[in-house]
Amino acid sequence: MRIDGHLTEITRFGGFFTIAHGRAEAGWRPVKACYADGYQDLIEATAARYRTVDLRISASAVQLSHASRLWSPVLACAVAYGVLPDLTSLQRAEGSPALRLPVPEGDQLGADPSGTLYRIVVEEHLERLADGLRVKVAPGLLYGNIASALVAATRALYSVRPQLRDSATTLARSLLETGKLTGTGTVKHNLAFRRRSCCLYYRVAEGAKCGDCGLAKR
Repeated sequence: MRIDGHLTEITRFGGFFTIAHGRAEAGWRPVKACYADGYQDLIEATAARYRTVDLRISASAVQLSHASRLWSPVLACAVAYGVLPDLTSLQRAEGSPALRLPVPEGDQLGADPSGTLYRIVVEEHLERLADGLRVKVAPGLLYGNIASALVAATRALYSVRPQLRDSATTLARSLLETGKLTGTGTVKHNLAFRRRSCCLYYRVAEGAKCGDCGLAKR
């Protein structure tokens, strides 16, 4: 089924909810080819912007950003419209983290939404990116980033669509108990989340520990 209208609508949610779609244009690559390259172009550009030689820091930042750009529209489509985008043909802009679906199609949400979203986002995309990284980053950090991005995307979704709060929170909690996201952090009332790992951003000049950081004092 076509989901052009859904993708257009969620763009209005702001943040990372945008996935471009439409006719083929120059300047886009299959995201799977970018995974095979380990997203090295964006990692090196991010390292330069952060003024760091530690590519683990920029790899973490790039992976966290990509996780947010996947979770946000997938969650929005699932919770708001009961559909799942088909990300098979997903593309990435050259020199940019922006994403695009040349064929904006999807399927109805099935009986196991958390399992399906986990497969689509984590197994088919984020684990493939992790496999291609040219710098060694702890798996616990990467899965912590995925969980952190999931929680942030959920909060962003219900901040613009308060009526979706309960359903979005229920789905996010279920996802945090699925596969390798299990044990990545602790979840309390109102989806308050504290991860057990750290994304390393505090090591950047003028950086800081994030609000859900496992190293932050409570």
